[in-house]
Amino acid sequence: MNIQRVVGDLVATSRTPTLQSKSLRVVEDEGGELEVALDPVGTRPGDFVITISTSAARHAAGDYSITTDLTIGGIIDHWSEERWRG
Repeated sequence: MNIQRVVGDLVATSRTPTLQSKSLRVVEDEGGELEVALDPVGTRPGDFVITISTSAARHAAGDYSITTDLTIGGIIDHWSEERWRG
């Protein structure tokens, strides 16, 4: 698991069937690298989140048929941001 920040929504009108009704978010790590994550928890831009990667991401999404390798597993309510990009 990693801590990342939600940058914004990702809009993609043409998707595979397993991603049709799923929310996608752009997230960044502390180095500024961007990734796309499946969002089953309802995040907003600016939220710090816990992301789950690799095959565990499909398990976190609740459906092994979903084609994802990065899923947001939770919204962080409070933590020290001192080390973020610092």
